[in-house]
Amino acid sequence: MRSSTRIRLIEPTDAGPIAAHRVRDFEAFRPWEPAQPADFLTPEGQAERIDSLLAGYRAGSVWPGVVLADDEVIGQVTVGGILPQPHLRRGSVGYWIASVAQNQGHAGHAVGLVLRVMTDELGLHRAEASTNLENLPSQRVLRRNGFSPYGVAHSSIFLDGSWRDGLLWERVLGD
Repeated sequence: MRSSTRIRLIEPTDAGPIAAHRVRDFEAFRPWEPAQPADFLTPEGQAERIDSLLAGYRAGSVWPGVVLADDEVIGQVTVGGILPQPHLRRGSVGYWIASVAQNQGHAGHAVGLVLRVMTDELGLHRAEASTNLENLPSQRVLRRNGFSPYGVAHSSIFLDGSWRDGLLWERVLGD
């Protein structure tokens, strides 16, 4: 039986579990994520990152969440780059799920839940995301949540030693 998936705002106590996942999954995530400083993999480095995310949350520029399965932290889902102005009202969705919890529907469910947060709590009109062109599992998660691809950002992110293209995704909320 699949465990229940929930999301909630990140907390300082999430630093340890997140660091443990990131250490274990370092090689698995390397092709999809930018290089990070060495302390990124430590509970102390994650605590600093969480403090920064929560400061952004208080400023209204980010909604940083964790993904839970049976009350255990298994990943993160974040709305970044929030533009709350009445003529913009959009944010960018990012997420990751620890390897031990992948292929169980958690990413798709977490993205669906964060879209509700974007609509109901943040009052946003538009959700955006980007994926590496080769990241087909992440693209499936977005498609299942009503996102459509709308363009390619050429040479837009430095990953795993080279500049990579990104596939841009959008969804109008409330549709």
